[in-house]
This record gives sequence, structure tokens and C-alpha cells, in this order.
Amino acid sequence: MSKSTRILTVDDSPSMRALLNHALAGHGFDVSQAEDGIAALDWLAMNEVDVVITDINMPRLDGFGLIERLREGSRHRDRPILVLTTESSDEKKARARAAGATGWIVKPFDPEKLVAAVRRVSH
Repeated sequence: MSKSTRILTVDDSPSMRALLNHALAGHGFDVSQAEDGIAALDWLAMNEVDVVITDINMPRLDGFGLIERLREGSRHRDRPILVLTTESSDEKKARARAAGATGWIVKPFDPEKLVAAVRRVSH
């Protein structure tokens, strides 16, 4: 059996983290979670991951800041980063792309579409 894709989900909402975990782990992904950008950076300092899925609006360090910080170093420069947010404005999407986001998914998300997006960017 091939090793499962490792995903870090970053969202300040416990219920959204639970939904993401259920949707992704149910499809065989190895899911870890962080409640904001700072927690994500701390976790990533010690762990490897294949895909990062992040919210935009979070305390301490938002999704834009997290993406920018990950893209600064060489370790995460090519890591797929999907933005999962209630925001759908073109301006926010452009800002996420400029920061280095790979893709954009609007909440509430369709679990099948989320899984398809993760599979698309992780292979």
C-alpha cells in the first residue's frame, strides 16, 4: 500500500477542523491540524506534510501571513497550499495567489470537491 498523503489543516474553528478531518481522513489521508498560522508554523518546524489547507481569517497569524512565511523558505516553496475560506472576493483570491497559494476552495466546502482538489495538487 502506498503511503497516505499528509495534510495539515489550519483553521481557528474547532467545528471546521472536525469537518475537514472527517472529510479527509475518511478518504485515507493522514490529517494533522493547527488552530492558526503560528501553530501551523510551529508544527511544520518538526513535521513534514504534502499539502497545507488554510483558512484566511485567523487570530495571531492569518492565512495570507502563513502562506507568505511558508513561501519564504526553500523547504515549503513548492508545497501545495489550498485556501479554504468563506471569502470569495476576486481581490482576496488575487492576494492569496500573489502570496503563493496553489488553489482556492470556498466554505461551506463539498467534501468530494475538496478531496479531488487535494488529489490534484498532491500528485
